[in-house]
Amino acid sequence: MSDQPRRNLPPLTLHVPEPRFRPGDAVDYADFDRGTAGAVARPPIDALPGGMRDHAYALIRVLDDEGAAQGPWNPRLSADRLRRMLRDMALTRAFDERMYRAQRQGKTSFYMKCTGEEATAIAAAHALDRGDMCFPSYRQQGLLIARGWPIGDMMCQIYSNAGDRLKGRQMPIMYSARDAGFFSISGNLATQYPQAVGFAMASASRGDSRIAACWCGEGSTAEGDFHSACTFASVYRAPVILNVINNQWAISSFSGIAGAENTTFAARGIGYGIASLRVDGNDILACYAVLDWAAERARGNHGPTLIEYFTYRAEGHSTSDDPTKYRSAEERGAWPLGDPIARLKRHLIVLGEWDDERHAAMDKDVAEHVRDEGRKAEAQGTLHDGLSQPFTTMFEDVFEEQPWHLKEQSEAMQAERKAAGI
Repeated sequence: MSDQPRRNLPPLTLHVPEPRFRPGDAVDYADFDRGTAGAVARPPIDALPGGMRDHAYALIRVLDDEGAAQGPWNPRLSADRLRRMLRDMALTRAFDERMYRAQRQGKTSFYMKCTGEEATAIAAAHALDRGDMCFPSYRQQGLLIARGWPIGDMMCQIYSNAGDRLKGRQMPIMYSARDAGFFSISGNLATQYPQAVGFAMASASRGDSRIAACWCGEGSTAEGDFHSACTFASVYRAPVILNVINNQWAISSFSGIAGAENTTFAARGIGYGIASLRVDGNDILACYAVLDWAAERARGNHGPTLIEYFTYRAEGHSTSDDPTKYRSAEERGAWPLGDPIARLKRHLIVLGEWDDERHAAMDKDVAEHVRDEGRKAEAQGTLHDGLSQPFTTMFEDVFEEQPWHLKEQSEAMQAERKAAGI
């Protein structure tokens, strides 16, 4: 064959995805298809993945525009449960606001908010059993908060102060709480996916009853770890829930860079033979319903489930990010799926179980709680105060039995510091 280019064909080109709106653009979501609340069928727990193909492309919704719950996915939760979920979301948002301000004041080096995405984590904390193991990414602080973990402990970890159980070894917001079923967060994206599948496989091989759940952003579905985990989960029918938080933006690239222009992220599970669902991530009733369905499916040995939560990152990726440089400032206010807290508030009011006065009182109460816990945590040190942990801790908690060379180095360092009067 000739190695000369064919003159009768157009030159090859590459497609580079571009977001619909850039800074300064007017935002118009008029063509956004939300579907209809209550319109998506709820398959039986033991449904074969091949028969659920449409669920990867639809959008499961329970709450309609008036705040009423509709359709077969309505979990029919008690008013008390709904109020607890509302408070958990409000507490998570208040915690985020306090720690964001702390970072801006120089009290810590880094923070990441989950504003607008609270429903995805709070729903999971309520749908899963306390003993189930969660393998989070870095925007699931609501899991800990809804499981009753002390926010003061979380603050101490962020400050890496004298009260930090992790002794300053983890980057701020990378919590670890075994007693809350919360696996240590890693800055290497998607590593938690194969870890969760491994935990689930181990639990099954032991005849245990605990399942696993993991989370990543839509951008992380391009990582090899995501695909390796899907392979193992499918082949061994591991009792695991694979959660993908599609909040439209990675650190500064929109979801199209990870493949959103061509298909949904839930559809990635189809090729692996995994039951896949796509849900309105700002509808906490819908989020709870799909998680409860997936958990029952896993416990019944019917295999894994992949869930895409269609939501929106209302704030920057982190305190190191400025979203005004790459997206329109109008996007947040125009997002057609609304705010998860406002939507649950409206639903409770429709039920006659809530009102504006009680909501204002709740907001005041959680803000005061966060403020009080913040003062206690800051009393144990912040970034302003410098190193809060003894130098010797760098040699601890790595090996079950400290090897001789580390003992020698630790003793030598202590002798040098003593001689220097430190």
